[in-house]
Amino acid sequence: MDFRFNFVIDEKEDNEPDTHDKLDLKHQEETPAKQKVSFKAAKEHEMPEDLNKILENKAIETVSGLYYINMPLVEISCLDGADREGIVSKSVSSHSDLIPGVYEGGLKIWECTFDLIDYFSEAEIQFTNKTVLDLGCGAGLLGIVALRGEAAKVHFQDYNSTVIEEITLPSLVANCTECSKMGSGDNRKTGTPPSKRPKKVKCLPDALTKCRFFSGEWSEVSQLLLSSNKGFSKYDLILTSETIYNPDYYSALHDTLAQLLDKNGRVYLASKIHYFGVGGGIHLFEKFVEERNVFRSSIVKTIDKGLKRCIMEMVFKDSS
Repeated sequence: MDFRFNFVIDEKEDNEPDTHDKLDLKHQEETPAKQKVSFKAAKEHEMPEDLNKILENKAIETVSGLYYINMPLVEISCLDGADREGIVSKSVSSHSDLIPGVYEGGLKIWECTFDLIDYFSEAEIQFTNKTVLDLGCGAGLLGIVALRGEAAKVHFQDYNSTVIEEITLPSLVANCTECSKMGSGDNRKTGTPPSKRPKKVKCLPDALTKCRFFSGEWSEVSQLLLSSNKGFSKYDLILTSETIYNPDYYSALHDTLAQLLDKNGRVYLASKIHYFGVGGGIHLFEKFVEERNVFRSSIVKTIDKGLKRCIMEMVFKDSS
């Protein structure tokens, strides 16, 4: 069966996201450093039955061999009423890409996401038959790479339900429509770009059965998963990018990782050295982890180009 989607492809060169996808330090500096952490209720999102609707009127772009949804067009549609949370209007009125407890940046693809994708290829990280969580997923590119690497299950979490519905789900469907790439490893190795207008989706149902989608604050999502009657099993890999910008969230993030990671699992976390205005950064989080004495952490890669960035690996101290 052919699914025909009403969308536009705008191809980019690999590793060349639009400037709006890169970290905006000006906005970051304007974000209040200290605000009460909100406990946004967790919700599981189902894939809509009408697959044609998911990509309807969406513009699709490519970067690093992956599809993702054009963010500015989504923001425009959200201002026209598609955003029940009102996060776009609040972001515009506050001139900030981050509003603690309201909007946590999921409508942007942050720079370190691509660092982590590069690291997966360089370190030959294996996803085959793994259970994977893309934590703070945004467009879900990390989880999509895991899905292409033949992961057994991939779950996606973002703070905002608008991000899951308007960005994550469409991005996943756009990538799944390229059947020849699904289950065949990371096509970044060959440099082969996706075709401009994928139509055949014969593998889509199988791919989607591996995926679940959640919105809400980390501790709330953890409780939802742990109390699930769907046979939840802990994750072999948790992937997360640019989620440690605010030290106020460190406790919730650490506890979520500790609760959801399998005893022999691994966390791969990408971050900038320091986040101006909010005060977080890799070394501060590294110290926090050390003081909690639950995980062993190590910096497995440092990127010196531009603002210094790092990839951290975390495992339980008593893991084998």
